[in-house]
Amino acid sequence: MSKEYSNPLIERYASKEMSYIFSPQKKFSSWRKLWVALAEVEQELGLNITDEQINQMKAHIEDIDFVRAAEHEKIRRHDVMAHVHTFGEQCPDAMPIIHLGATSAYVGDNTDLIQMKEGLELVRIKLVNLISKLKAFSLEYKGQPTLGFTHFQPAQLTTVGKRATLWMMDLVMDYHDITFLIDTMKFRGVKGTTGTQASYLNLFNGDHEKVKALDAKIAEKFGFAGSLAVTGQTYTRRIDARVAAALSGVAQSMHKMTNDLRLLQHMKEVEEPFAKHQIGSSAMAYKRNPMRSERIAALSRFVMSSAASPAMTQSTQWFERTLDDSANKRLSIPEAFLAVDAILDIGNNVTTGLVVYPKVIEKHMNAELPFMATENIIMEAVKRGGDRQELHEAIRVHSMEAARQVKEFGLQNDLLDRIAKDPVFGLNENDMESLLNPMDYIGRSDVQVIEFVEAEVDPIIELHKGQLGQEVELKV
Repeated sequence: MSKEYSNPLIERYASKEMSYIFSPQKKFSSWRKLWVALAEVEQELGLNITDEQINQMKAHIEDIDFVRAAEHEKIRRHDVMAHVHTFGEQCPDAMPIIHLGATSAYVGDNTDLIQMKEGLELVRIKLVNLISKLKAFSLEYKGQPTLGFTHFQPAQLTTVGKRATLWMMDLVMDYHDITFLIDTMKFRGVKGTTGTQASYLNLFNGDHEKVKALDAKIAEKFGFAGSLAVTGQTYTRRIDARVAAALSGVAQSMHKMTNDLRLLQHMKEVEEPFAKHQIGSSAMAYKRNPMRSERIAALSRFVMSSAASPAMTQSTQWFERTLDDSANKRLSIPEAFLAVDAILDIGNNVTTGLVVYPKVIEKHMNAELPFMATENIIMEAVKRGGDRQELHEAIRVHSMEAARQVKEFGLQNDLLDRIAKDPVFGLNENDMESLLNPMDYIGRSDVQVIEFVEAEVDPIIELHKGQLGQEVELKV
């Protein structure tokens, strides 16, 4: 075993795909791609850069000598210049034009934006798969009546499927937030040392149009919706704060959903999947703990708390930039992505095999339904000639006594028996039974599920149908 700290986000939770996006290989090969793109466009706009120089750079985009780069950084105390020299040693003919006119933020910031955009695209794929699985679950159980809760106290009935749409609604909002960021994220582009593009204006002998073209063409090469109109040395750290806020939104949604699942598992109404040989407790062999939902909750809290760092960093940037953002960004942004990636993988795993227990749901519902049926009972008795005020008082007295029997003595709820025996209501047991059909108390729950899916969910799924069907195997 290693004697050094190992990040559990990598070792236990995040996918290989997300880990790669924030890996050194991805980061520094992106730097090299940016240097190649810069040289290509500078050549296209008239600078003296040869095809041989560009081809030599292209041949060494992926074969990065990390040991040599570390040696350079130890001497130069500058990560970008360390990699400029490492790259230049591999393509010596191109060394004179690597990083021409650029500042460190050209490779550093633009790479951060590339990684965040690709990370958001991966998050979106996993989010859509989760929404798709919850859609199937909500439609399957759209008509399964269950107790609704306010203040975690029994309230009116809802359905199991309708409750799942509440989880989906939050996730649909997250989808739209993330899609907006992907579609509108702009490149830092080529802006120079303090964002004035002075070095490029000098390179192109004062030709503003060529400098503007260089900026636009670089952004286009990397698939961005243009370049930011203005920057300091760095892109505004508001972008980091917005991305972190969107990731925090996913975490908030997943924490709420899995809190509900943990409570439902406690009530034995709905359970997350439980593997055949899974151990719930080292001491209590009978236990079936909602371990995956708990893991989602734990990681979600980490993401929500981490979102504060980019916000504070943005608010304290001085003028055109300070370097107190760098160490913070290296932690807060990648780890938020890695954690959300894990959260969605676990969420996709959990929702693939949710288990519903209708008989337990029915048992809990029957214990509370008599109280919920009292208004309908009063209305029926009034139709048969009863006095509404007299009936209301009788219901109140019987309800209090029935509740006392349940709470003080642990007996069954006998409210319906009490009402059937009270001549003021004029109702027999058959009458009472006809007033206790749970489907009469779910309102539009089943229809709302269909309407919500058709209006809000299906358009998303149709747009991403080629990315569905993702199966997740968890590391732990």
